[in-house]
Amino acid sequence: MSAWLRDEKTHRPGTDLLALLDEAERARTERAGTERARAEQVTPEGAAWLASAATCPRSALSLWRARPGLPGVLPCGSVFDVVNLPTVFARRVLDRMWAQGPGSGPVATHRGRVLLFAVPGTAQRLPALIGWEEWGGADRTGGVPPVLCHGTGDAVTVPALSPGTGPGPRWVVAPGTRGPWLPGPEVLLWACVGAARGAPRRCEDGAVPAARRRPAASPSFIDFSSHRSGC
Repeated sequence: MSAWLRDEKTHRPGTDLLALLDEAERARTERAGTERARAEQVTPEGAAWLASAATCPRSALSLWRARPGLPGVLPCGSVFDVVNLPTVFARRVLDRMWAQGPGSGPVATHRGRVLLFAVPGTAQRLPALIGWEEWGGADRTGGVPPVLCHGTGDAVTVPALSPGTGPGPRWVVAPGTRGPWLPGPEVLLWACVGAARGAPRRCEDGAVPAARRRPAASPSFIDFSSHRSGC
């Protein structure tokens, strides 16, 4: 007993437990930050997949790797289509896909919108499927907000290969393989209808920005949608 009293010093009950809890919380925060950084980082295989959508994939990939901090502009319709959703609604769609469905493909954010990369052909079929559901009555879709679909003939701005700290497009789920799984129109219809039915009424306004076919080139990004040199 006397030895224990000599070693006790000023120990307070619960101090070690609180320290352990603090350490566990710091470790959890660090892991979350690491996982988020990994999700936003395009792998070399993912970069090759993105570049394969360009007119000249090899030259596009070489140019992009030389300037990995710049966003790129890529054409849709051959390697992927893009479904462009309002942010709040997109969160509900992704929650449904991740929690109850097959998951998602690459996902990015840009100018207050969320870009879901989808199977080529989705841009043509998804609006028709949503329209067919709405034809049976508004309650069948629950009021899906206007969806912008980018397919053949369109080009979209995609985030840089390396995550940045400033404003601009960012990856939520960056491509990590040469052939990432992409949702098709049926999966996206299921997710959109389910998200709309579970949302409060009038949760979104109907205003959406006009779709842009092909953004004008500027020093702030690299336009691969019409790049032809070095093929």
